[in-house]
Amino acid sequence: MTRVVSIFFPDLATDRIRRADPSIPLDQAIAVIAKSGSRRWVSAADDAARRAGVTPGMPAAKAQAIFRDLKLVDADPVGDQLALKRIALWALSIYSPVVAVDGNDGIVMNTEGADHLQGGEQKMLSRVASQFKAKGLNARVAIADTWGAAHACARSIRRETVIVGRGELFHAVARLPVALLRLAPKIVADLGTLGFRTIGELSATARAPLALRFGPEVGRRLDQMFGRISEPIEPIREADRIDVSRAFAEPIAAAETINKYVGRLIQQLIGELQRRGLGARKIDLIVEKTDGTLQAIRAGTAKPARDEAWLTKLFKDRTEKIEPGFGIEKLTLIAVVTEPLQEQQKTSSLVEEAAADIAPLIDILGNRGQRVYRIAPVASDVPERSVRRIAHAGDDIRGTWDGHWRRPIRLLHQPDEIKALSLMPDYPPRSITWRGRQHNVRKADGPERVFGEWWTCESELEAVRDYYVVENEMGERYWIFRSGDGVDPETGDRKWFMHGIFG
Repeated sequence: MTRVVSIFFPDLATDRIRRADPSIPLDQAIAVIAKSGSRRWVSAADDAARRAGVTPGMPAAKAQAIFRDLKLVDADPVGDQLALKRIALWALSIYSPVVAVDGNDGIVMNTEGADHLQGGEQKMLSRVASQFKAKGLNARVAIADTWGAAHACARSIRRETVIVGRGELFHAVARLPVALLRLAPKIVADLGTLGFRTIGELSATARAPLALRFGPEVGRRLDQMFGRISEPIEPIREADRIDVSRAFAEPIAAAETINKYVGRLIQQLIGELQRRGLGARKIDLIVEKTDGTLQAIRAGTAKPARDEAWLTKLFKDRTEKIEPGFGIEKLTLIAVVTEPLQEQQKTSSLVEEAAADIAPLIDILGNRGQRVYRIAPVASDVPERSVRRIAHAGDDIRGTWDGHWRRPIRLLHQPDEIKALSLMPDYPPRSITWRGRQHNVRKADGPERVFGEWWTCESELEAVRDYYVVENEMGERYWIFRSGDGVDPETGDRKWFMHGIFG
């Protein structure tokens, strides 16, 4: 069953201003001012401005009078819409083959069959919200069975994410305001005059009087929200996209037939890629069914590819997930992400030297939902900052870690607090208790002192960690540290933490 994710950007206009000018202080309140003739009003305000009492729709002069240090910026709706389109295109290459712009403040995407690639719906939504936050965009993310329900829930929540379970649409939207039905403002105002406040109240009303007064739009939006009629998402596409398609006079449904035409489309796509000197990194297969619904399948490669046999195999392994329903009327193959790929001359020799290529294995694992990546060193003395994830098939890693000190083979993502019995300041613990288990320390080595990086985090100006390698009676070795030098309180709170496990 289709699952739809709606991503709402409540502060898109002000977030875009901050991204364009990083020098603006984080505590600086910003309001966007729209103009119409001589009238000037607030069209958007960030969180700091709203806390000061500035609200959208307020006259600009009143807003400036309320908050003297308010930064006023002229509205740029064209720029906001272009930014939203860029966001949608980025999401298309990262999250789902079916992504579209949703109004002036959000995007929508069909994630059917894609949530398992992200570790489930909750992890997927959390990752989406976190990635947009890292890019300086405040986002509210909701998932539901329909576009209408996801759209309404994303714009009504105060937390970052919400999941509407399958079959729970009515309970999720019944108390939401009618304005979230995506109706024209005039219709919403008239419905309010008639006393309709919530979607539940409106859905319980007879359709005939509503259709007589407002036309079919109210009923259509209600049916779309509750899944009675389909609402296809028309995917956004780059202007210079590379795609090939095949429409059928008679719908197809058999797996053999689907695979046959997918293979022919791959041949056509490879020909177009070859003419442009490109290789595909991500390819989407869009399946358009006779009932108006879409199903999408994505295949990715570790490096640019246009090998017909390999791409055909990648899709053949996944076309079994296609549910043709009453039949398929069109297949479209789109190269979403491409990179330059030039022909290479093969050298001939008496002895063939087979180069190890793990790209096919990475392709198989990646398309099955496994996240494949490599670890690269980073110039940092703080252990959790000394590594970073990089692409699985990128350039060779040139840097290395400093090998003067032993490091555990497993480093915890975040240090885990433990209880320790020790003599301060320079002695290792005699025993530690980690996750309810006590370890008597038989051998220990240390301390290794690590200083904070004040240029990265101002609060680390005087921070210190003393690391020890400890071994218990079972021969298990752990990497632990004390926060602070054990003497000066400014260097740390003297708590002990587990940070790594040796083999």
